[in-house]
Amino acid sequence: MSLISKLRRILVGPPIATKHAHHERLPKIFGLPVFASDALSSVAYATEEVLLVLALAGVAALYLLMPITYALGALMLIVGFSYYQTIHAYPKGGGTYLVSSENLGSWPGRVAGAALLIDYVLTVAVSISSGTAAIYSAFPQLQPYKVLIAVGAVALIGMVNLRGARESGIVFAIPTYTFVGSVLVVIVAAVIRSFSEPPHAPPAVLPTQPDHLWVIGPMLVLRAFAASCTALTGTEAIADGVQAFRPPEAKNAGQTLFMMIGLMLTMFLGISWTASYYGIVPMSTAQPGYQTLLAQMGTKLFGEGSWFFYVLQGATALILFLAANTAFADFPRLSSFIAKDKYLPRQLMNVGDRLVFQNGIILLALVAILLLVLYHADTHSLIPLYALGVFISFTLSQAGMTAKWLREGVHDHRMFISGFGALVTFAVAIILLITKFEEGAWLVTVAIGALLFLFAKIRKYYDFLQREFEVSPEDRIEPVRTTALLLVPRLHKGTLKAIAYSQSLTEDCRALHVTLDPESAESIKREWNRLRVNMPLVILESPYRSLIEPVLEYIDQAIEDDPEAMITVIVPQGVPPKWYQAILHSNVAALLKLALGSRRNVVITNVRYFLS
Repeated sequence: MSLISKLRRILVGPPIATKHAHHERLPKIFGLPVFASDALSSVAYATEEVLLVLALAGVAALYLLMPITYALGALMLIVGFSYYQTIHAYPKGGGTYLVSSENLGSWPGRVAGAALLIDYVLTVAVSISSGTAAIYSAFPQLQPYKVLIAVGAVALIGMVNLRGARESGIVFAIPTYTFVGSVLVVIVAAVIRSFSEPPHAPPAVLPTQPDHLWVIGPMLVLRAFAASCTALTGTEAIADGVQAFRPPEAKNAGQTLFMMIGLMLTMFLGISWTASYYGIVPMSTAQPGYQTLLAQMGTKLFGEGSWFFYVLQGATALILFLAANTAFADFPRLSSFIAKDKYLPRQLMNVGDRLVFQNGIILLALVAILLLVLYHADTHSLIPLYALGVFISFTLSQAGMTAKWLREGVHDHRMFISGFGALVTFAVAIILLITKFEEGAWLVTVAIGALLFLFAKIRKYYDFLQREFEVSPEDRIEPVRTTALLLVPRLHKGTLKAIAYSQSLTEDCRALHVTLDPESAESIKREWNRLRVNMPLVILESPYRSLIEPVLEYIDQAIEDDPEAMITVIVPQGVPPKWYQAILHSNVAALLKLALGSRRNVVITNVRYFLS
């Protein structure tokens, strides 16, 4: 086993046989942290994002927090019930992409798929950035290293996911349930304390208040509601990954979805009420001793130096980091569905030896790291790009379910829920686009357009490939003329084996030696004659000291002489006992493969000689 293979086994683990795939399915207790960590973690920053918008109008606008919270709670229930129906209608998984493609057509399906892929990348970037903020809220001295921390977190979560769904569920279960428990403790403590003290007024001047105040009006309310909608990202993940659950898959996935919606609703309402009752408002990131809204609640209720404060901050940081796991669980699955329809590279369909879509996991990690570096791991810079894509997919999914019920003649509560959900999520998508357009939402629309263009180009190529490779009734297996060209740098034991192999292929076999000086040419001629090799030796001079160019020119001339012949270039290669000793060998074969990649009818093969 090579060094790379050994290292991979240490990091990722040994391969899992296909027959053991059922053991990798998730029970509900592990399915929740794997598929719901994004949705659950969003409550850590959703209320803060609403207050940041309301702060634009000053203290007087803060009373709008609870009405906006109730509106989002209603939207959570609508979306939750809609996806519950999707899970039972499509128990094989596929969620939004499959529902949209099957019921609305290929084009809406691609739009939904593109929107979700972009949203999953943003999920990783936003959650990791937010988790990093939770860390330097507790340890301010780490703030200069936030990009490095964020990149390391993405790499670590990606590696854990490469180990398999079951292992990632076990790893992520404790932090997820610790966060949920900690937030519930904060909410209960806030309620109990409220019995002994009156509501607190917010500061007269908000730390985040700008120089010019907004007027309290419809646009402000819509912007604040749009900011709260980040709490719904990741809701569709369970519907996309139904087949990851243990049998009965649909029942277990549906119950997990309701558990997620119940916890999201309770925590979001509780955090918003606590902030409103105790007058807690967001701090400016430039303010000394910056703390997130949740950190301020921990300080207010338990004291900054208390052990529970650090438990809360640690759990918040972990869940925000692990929120990226929802994307790592779902992005590869969605990519495989799209790749199956030939709109993405087919390598994304490959299931690795740990029974996960490893190429999709690696792709997501690389793109998310790029985004974190470009935006300096800043949550508030990334948030405006967030949520638009997921609400586009929500709308198309619910519209697809409505079309399905109409086609099947179902006119009961199921059609009403899907239809109403489509209208509501469409309205929210329009609100998000309008209110966040100048802040960066336009980038999402451009990215969706670019991805759709890429889908079209990939599908066009795969269709072309299918036409080119398809065997027609007129096609026959014709005999092929072969010319073997053996590269002989010098005569040694490995060369003798290569000579024998070359002669076994074809009668038209020639040896090529590139000479940089006449003495080496004379030396190899003498050895050639001494061994009485039954093969012509062609000496190629290289006035510019290149070992590759003379060979390329000779091959091009051979192709011109007989365009229908197959040319096999044979390169002897010594294999050293230790892998690191390979750097002391000249790897001519790799350079030739690169140079001859565009030549027709040319094959390059290595004849290896293993050194003892």
